[in-house]
Amino acid sequence: MATLYDTLGVKKGASADEIKKAYRKLAAQYHPDKNPGDDAAEEKFKEVQNAYDTLSDAEKRKQYDAFGSANGRRTTGFDPRDFGGGGNFTINDLGDLGDLFGGIFNRGQAGRARRPQPERGADIEIPVSLSFEDSLRGLETKIPVEVTTACRECGGTGAEPGTSPVICPECNGRGVISESQGLFALSQPCPRCRGNGTVIEKPCKKCKGSGRERRTRRYTVKIPAGVKDGTRIRLKGKGEVGEGGGPAGDLYVVTRVAPSKKFERRGADLVIEVPVTYTEAALGATVEVPTPYGERVSLKVPAGTQDGRQLRIRGHGAPKLEGSGKGDLIARLRVSVPKKLSKKEREALEELQKLSRDDPREALFS
Repeated sequence: MATLYDTLGVKKGASADEIKKAYRKLAAQYHPDKNPGDDAAEEKFKEVQNAYDTLSDAEKRKQYDAFGSANGRRTTGFDPRDFGGGGNFTINDLGDLGDLFGGIFNRGQAGRARRPQPERGADIEIPVSLSFEDSLRGLETKIPVEVTTACRECGGTGAEPGTSPVICPECNGRGVISESQGLFALSQPCPRCRGNGTVIEKPCKKCKGSGRERRTRRYTVKIPAGVKDGTRIRLKGKGEVGEGGGPAGDLYVVTRVAPSKKFERRGADLVIEVPVTYTEAALGATVEVPTPYGERVSLKVPAGTQDGRQLRIRGHGAPKLEGSGKGDLIARLRVSVPKKLSKKEREALEELQKLSRDDPREALFS
């Protein structure tokens, strides 16, 4: 039957330094972080860790050499005396129950700290200013974005180029340290490596050991025709880098569209106010209306048009972001009343007033 010495690959009379050296070599070889998904390697790491826990403790090693177990007894089954005050009892002596209680006190099944889980990077939101005309035409532009990225000097390791992080000598790569609390041994993250199991002996001078740096990147953004003020355009994976190998966040470009002096946005429709004379409104006319694309279209004003009437010009509005085609251009008619009249205009209007039979206030008294 293999002994704990066999597990570490040392002789029974090996010194404490020889045991520690053998442990570090095997721990580095079988560490789960270096063998992700390899169950056999993880099991081997547990065996190595268990052997070192016993042989590195002078009292436990003495008991193991004498009785073949770390608690000084040959019994393999449950013994009520294990709960006595002999002073050698540890939570590991409970076997599977030890794993249960160890989980309660954050020890974990392998006697090491849980590695930080990969976390998705943060999203970034950047505004981009557009003229009203550009929002209708669409454009392609480059925007500068300051993001946190892996350090170019050390490749993100945090260690000076040519060196690598090493197993933490404080916790021997476990990421936790144990403190006896009577019946139980409580564990907490190692203060030196902060639970990572590794430390950086020579930090990178550029990033000071963080493995990250702030950089300004320029991204090309295609802004589609028809965007409104506040439209969000997503660039997947262009945000902050993730923690622990997690995916990067997204970059959101938010459009800030300047208002137009002529047109009012109403969804995909555009509204423009079109002045008409009182004679055009009364008699009817055909007038020209500008579009936001630089062209002019003809609009027929029906006779008897009232102030504020809205006429729709199909397909001359803003491009639709969802679907195809464009909205409509809506002409809101405003009857223009002259502030000054010539003598002939006044005489003509006075004559019209005598001939008119229309009473616009008739409804007020009915």
